[in-house]
Amino acid sequence: MSDVTQNQHHTLHDELHDHAAHHHDHHGHGNFWTTYVFSTDHKVIAKQFLITGIIMAIIGIGMSTLFRLQLAFPGQSIPLLETLLGKWAPDGQLDPNFYLALVTMHGTFMVFFVLTAGLSGTFSNFLIPLQVGARDMASGFINMLSYWFFFTSSVIMVISLFVESGPAAAGWTIYPPLSALPQAIPGSGTGMTLWLISMTLFIASSLMGGINYITTVMNLRTKGMSFDRLPLTVWAFFLTAIIGVLSFPVLFSAALLLMFDRLLGTSFYLSDIFIGGEMLHYQGGSPILYQHLFWFLGHPEVYIVLLPALGISSEVISVNSRKPIFGYKAMIASMIGIAFLSFIVWAHHMFVTGMNPFLGTVFMLFTLVIAVPSAIKAFNYITTLWKGNIRFTPAMMFAIGLVSFFITGGITGILLGNAAIDIPLHDTYFVTAHFHLVMGSASAFGLFAGVYHWFPKMFGRMMNPRLGYIHFWFTFLSLYLVFFPMHFMGLGGVARHYYQYTAFDFMGVYGDLSKFITYSAIFGFVGQLFFLANFFWNIFFGKEAPQNPWKANTLEWTTPLRPGHGNWPGEIPTVYRWPYDYSKPGVKDDFLPQHIPAEEVEYEEGFQPEMPEIEKAPRPQENPAAEETEDKEG
Repeated sequence: MSDVTQNQHHTLHDELHDHAAHHHDHHGHGNFWTTYVFSTDHKVIAKQFLITGIIMAIIGIGMSTLFRLQLAFPGQSIPLLETLLGKWAPDGQLDPNFYLALVTMHGTFMVFFVLTAGLSGTFSNFLIPLQVGARDMASGFINMLSYWFFFTSSVIMVISLFVESGPAAAGWTIYPPLSALPQAIPGSGTGMTLWLISMTLFIASSLMGGINYITTVMNLRTKGMSFDRLPLTVWAFFLTAIIGVLSFPVLFSAALLLMFDRLLGTSFYLSDIFIGGEMLHYQGGSPILYQHLFWFLGHPEVYIVLLPALGISSEVISVNSRKPIFGYKAMIASMIGIAFLSFIVWAHHMFVTGMNPFLGTVFMLFTLVIAVPSAIKAFNYITTLWKGNIRFTPAMMFAIGLVSFFITGGITGILLGNAAIDIPLHDTYFVTAHFHLVMGSASAFGLFAGVYHWFPKMFGRMMNPRLGYIHFWFTFLSLYLVFFPMHFMGLGGVARHYYQYTAFDFMGVYGDLSKFITYSAIFGFVGQLFFLANFFWNIFFGKEAPQNPWKANTLEWTTPLRPGHGNWPGEIPTVYRWPYDYSKPGVKDDFLPQHIPAEEVEYEEGFQPEMPEIEKAPRPQENPAAEETEDKEG
């Protein structure tokens, strides 16, 4: 980079920081509405995302518990269902149409409104400015808008649960023709329209947030914070934002064309449709087109929720192992590889659509290749833990749990990436089990690890570790007890999305196992009550947190206990090292924060640090070749 370009970059950097500092001063004394509701402070917005995500998670998990009751006790009257659901559970038995709606809305809530918002919306917002050394996001106003678009989207999605014809019911992927024909089933009516409007607002929110995250990481890093000194959390959030900005517009186009088919009579996804013996006018469309558009976002979406969780676990595992993260550059390279490959494997979700076998082979090969960077990450986590001085904090427990789910779910992903195996297993519980372990469970554990680890920085108080351990064991055991048996059900041919299995003898033999899974799910639901009590009680009444309770190296722990809008009251610290200097030989403490320069490092008595050799600077010469010629002539 030329001197002129470098000067321009530093000038822009300083101007943006000065603007953020002025913005901080301007908003230092706001009223209740500008401080807590329509705030432009990234930390407040992160908390808004988190608490909204927790509320959506309660609804989403509650829905899964209801339809698990139907699966465990088919044909039996459960008065609780009629009490809660009214006309959708007459005589205590779940209506088949509403069963599909519950499955649809559970998937929608958990994938988009809990995991995407709970990880990217919360931790990208909270940690990026604090860990790169910025006063705030590049645009506080756009950041505020991103939350309120998300909140409005959440409200519309919740309202859709109460429309007379019922919420959307076509699976969380919303495949046409059920989603394209308002008259197809009750869940294809007003509830589906509200689903599409809600998702449009959600996509707008994600794009505004993603652009903000990318801009902040690119332009607002503090002095010394080069890309090879960024914490792995920031790398994960940065790459996740890039994936989202590139893939979410494709889902927007898919939803827009679907709205055209529903409202304007177009035929993008419809052709030769019969309803009640009557042939509709649609011609020339293809539902497979929708699948291509959906999964072009749908598969990157797996990593939009998984990469932030992996980044959070990298930080938590290193801090609580008191060891440098193993293979820092390999971890970055693996995340870049995952981000790239996630865009060229989408059609492995579509092996059963009758695609050309040659094309299926191409997608199968790329799918198997993506296992390589994933395996690198798993290997590096295990190697970081190996012989570490491990502190089993609740955050560390959840981070180790993530590694477990990532490995077990990833192994079944290798099986499903093979078209010959995927085709017979695709519509069975085997896929449900794989998806929930590798994406749902691993990502949720990354979310919990982040909450337990950064709760002191978010709220200035500590969570109760005993309740944290109880929450971990309830959740960890229940998830394996729910989803591990589903692999065997899938291998036995039990189809997913079925309302009940009693009509099929070969499926009916799994009745007792289905009850066991339901009891395990209820066990896990009870475990979340410990988390909710721990979280909300300690926001107000928890023990006051120390300045740096985990003895971590990253910059967020250099701010005041409850940082104001602007994060640092004075000058932003300068960065002198990478973020993973733990248990360094001879250093007095077992950690070395990023903002401590070499000359201020305290060493143990009698220890002589090895000083790096200073190379002798070459004699300046304008034209070395000409000078060499003169020497020879002389």
